Amino acid sequence: MHLRTSAMGGRLAMRVEVEPLPLKAPFRISGYTFTDVPVAVATLQGGAARGWGEAAGVYYLEDRPAQIVATLAAHRDAIEGGIDRTALRELLPVGGARNAVDCALWDLEAKLAGRSAWQLAGIDRPVARITTFTLGADDPAVVSHGARALAGARAIKLKLDGDVPTDIERVRSLRAARPDVWLGVDANQGYTLDTLDTVLPHLVDAGVELIEQPLPRGGEADLEGLGCPIPLAADESVQGLADVAGLVGRFDVVNIKLDKCGGLTEALLIVAEARRLGLQVMVGNMLGSSLAMAPAFVVAQLCDFVDLDGPIFLAQDRVPGVRYTEGSVDCPDTVWGGGKA
Repeated sequence: MHLRTSAMGGRLAMRVEVEPLPLKAPFRISGYTFTDVPVAVATLQGGAARGWGEAAGVYYLEDRPAQIVATLAAHRDAIEGGIDRTALRELLPVGGARNAVDCALWDLEAKLAGRSAWQLAGIDRPVARITTFTLGADDPAVVSHGARALAGARAIKLKLDGDVPTDIERVRSLRAARPDVWLGVDANQGYTLDTLDTVLPHLVDAGVELIEQPLPRGGEADLEGLGCPIPLAADESVQGLADVAGLVGRFDVVNIKLDKCGGLTEALLIVAEARRLGLQVMVGNMLGSSLAMAPAFVVAQLCDFVDLDGPIFLAQDRVPGVRYTEGSVDCPDTVWGGGKA
């Protein structure tokens, strides 16, 4: 894997638009319910080639599509002057704005070079990966029904909301409905050390194999030396590369999301650093269409855990799009980064 960037050679023309992506049904997590996923789509024209990238931003940091559009408008001159991915990391902080342009640059560079983005990243040809399919923090009966409906899933992630008795019943209901699947839970910052201690034996009994972000962002030190019997994954606690070192001794897994870290370039750097520090890696998503999943699918080739189910929640995805078969996700080069104009 390498991250050498190529200058685009000449000026670029940038266009940024907000697109609404309605959901099939409301999706509930701890402290938040999604009814749609507005995204910012950045398009970069360089000569006869065009690259594009999608970003939803990071809702809990108030990094939303409208702010992404404003940020990119404020930096239009620098971007259109022919910026490359290295200079972009210096120009913009982590977050949705950098993600949208970084992914557009990868796509554009692939088309100008006539090589796929995964080839530019120096990794092997992508293969389908088992992905988690996510169930919201709903009534336990709804969770049970949803788990059975995901008949082809081989891995399921269940959202918890910190209501301990209900969370316990959610986990029990899911496990009873699907004793065959790999099971992870995501608390989205909904627990305290005391409530985590209460729910933990029940998670162990249910065969839960991963817990994402049990405590609020900022409380990472409370996990130091906890000795949790189930691996802990950092999500909200890690945004970009600078946060990774602080996870050691507190978390076991780094959940990389391109919207958080600012694109594929930073994501690949995080993978390398996490491996160096002995941490496992996961790639996730902030919901979004196949255009957002495609660069994350490149990262997925290097990960221990994959959570790229965002498009299944949409009323309508882009065409062509990622494919879900037998519990796995696959992404054709025709979706993004394929090296053809």
